[in-house]
Amino acid sequence: MDSDIEIARSISMKHISGIAAGMGIDENDLELYGKYKAKIPLKYIDREKVDKSTLILVSAISPTPAGEGKTTVSIGLSLGLNRIGKKSAVVLREPSLGPVFGIKGGAAGGGYSQVLPMEDINLHFTGDFSAIEKANNLLAALIDNNIQSKTRSIGIDPRTVLWKRVMDMNDRSLRNVIVGLGGTMSGVPREGGFNITAASEIMAALCLADDLQDLKRKMGNIFVGLTYDRKPVYARDLKAHGAMTALLKDAIKPNLVQTTEHTPAIIHGGPFANIAQGTNSVIATRMGLSLSDYVVTEAGFGFDLGAEKFFDIKCGYSGLSPRAVVLVVTVRALRYHGGADIKSISEPDPGAVEKGLSNLTKHVENIAQFGICAVVAINRFATDTDEEIGMIRDHCHEIGIEAIVADVWAKGGAGAEELAKVVSSVADNCSSRFKPMYDWNWDIPRKVETVARKIYGANAVDFTRKARADLAKIEKLGLDKLPVCIAKTQKSLSDNPELLGRPKDFVVTVREIEIAAGAGFVIPITGDIMRMPGLPAVPAAEGIDIDDQGNITGLI
Repeated sequence: MDSDIEIARSISMKHISGIAAGMGIDENDLELYGKYKAKIPLKYIDREKVDKSTLILVSAISPTPAGEGKTTVSIGLSLGLNRIGKKSAVVLREPSLGPVFGIKGGAAGGGYSQVLPMEDINLHFTGDFSAIEKANNLLAALIDNNIQSKTRSIGIDPRTVLWKRVMDMNDRSLRNVIVGLGGTMSGVPREGGFNITAASEIMAALCLADDLQDLKRKMGNIFVGLTYDRKPVYARDLKAHGAMTALLKDAIKPNLVQTTEHTPAIIHGGPFANIAQGTNSVIATRMGLSLSDYVVTEAGFGFDLGAEKFFDIKCGYSGLSPRAVVLVVTVRALRYHGGADIKSISEPDPGAVEKGLSNLTKHVENIAQFGICAVVAINRFATDTDEEIGMIRDHCHEIGIEAIVADVWAKGGAGAEELAKVVSSVADNCSSRFKPMYDWNWDIPRKVETVARKIYGANAVDFTRKARADLAKIEKLGLDKLPVCIAKTQKSLSDNPELLGRPKDFVVTVREIEIAAGAGFVIPITGDIMRMPGLPAVPAAEGIDIDDQGNITGLI
């Protein structure tokens, strides 16, 4: 069986100008990054067309550590829609190097349902992550420079600085660091740290911005810390926002590539869903809707994370509303949630599947709470049995939702034609718009408790002393009317990764609340979630190599 990278290399790609022409983009407007990648200017966004086109959101049940193939299904569904005569584009996030070299490997789909060129997309791509990293670290440098200055200091108290540096790599040793060591010429020593680039507030802000000027405003709104006399300091007070936005002038433009079947794919932005909002940019989604009739997009991890934030944050700011949700389910994830050991989830286990169906049921209930029509997509693996797939179909029938098998890894768009017919029919006939889970004007504890109770299934929420102090500061700054972007483990509906299936009678603990005023939300952090992940015992990087001809191997 060929690997993902072998399949990707077997596809003869078209020049990106041909892909763009099929969407109505003038070749002269493309900003080319070689033959197969290009950036699209923002002038192609048509707000009237955006409102007329159909947006389809792909989410999933609570995943296994390897993920359940949302990206693969999203791409396959878009291929299937094109095969049945719909003009469709898939709009996705950019992969982060952290997971690529960590536990999950690449994030460009798989098998015959991929976006190409997969090596470029999974590695440096068009440099967007690098630009975000540089803008983030420019602000960090300006903060420390102002603290050091004897003539232009605005009096920042180093003990209150919240801004961290970032890098696009899983490196747990950088979570907490001391900067400014080496004497008076090397700065003022203070505690600092690193987040992964995907968790940078700048990533989140770029993905929620309407245009370059809106992004500049968001950069200026970034909260840095307090002065010695307890006055708030924002990036605009350091005159940082103009230069930061200048670094992002190209990164704000969506990237156009192609699929294994030469249909258009727009890839832009990459915030994680367990520590940020988990969706591609508003600009990219609007671009897709402007240039096609059906856009398939995804939200990271399970519905409780990415999709909740998609609705309550992204849709809240942008006015977008999906016409349908596709919930990706795998047999192996149900085995996992039914008690099967992670090492044996590729082995048939109908008993575990039956027990794991409770997780599926909860996610279906959560979709219904937002008022959006839904379809279950069973992402088929070679290790699935007909009996287990039959159990999922029967269960979905009992709870009133249609379940369709998607065999897209092996068959590409041909394996998603039935799914495409059902999803397009559901979307075309679903007239409802999403209902937000909470009112932004509520206080923060009420917003967090509403998500925890309704979406996670918690009994209550406990705010630690640190979290309550953070709440008081947020209220004093007048930021308590922002939406909440809850950082939580993706492995469980609860904040405890060990509680699989459908946990009950649990309490969610909020240990601290971070401020992301530039992005436009606050971040309650639960459990042991970290904004700088670590590498696993056997990183995927150990299996990646390159030969004398420049061919990369081991990138899956």
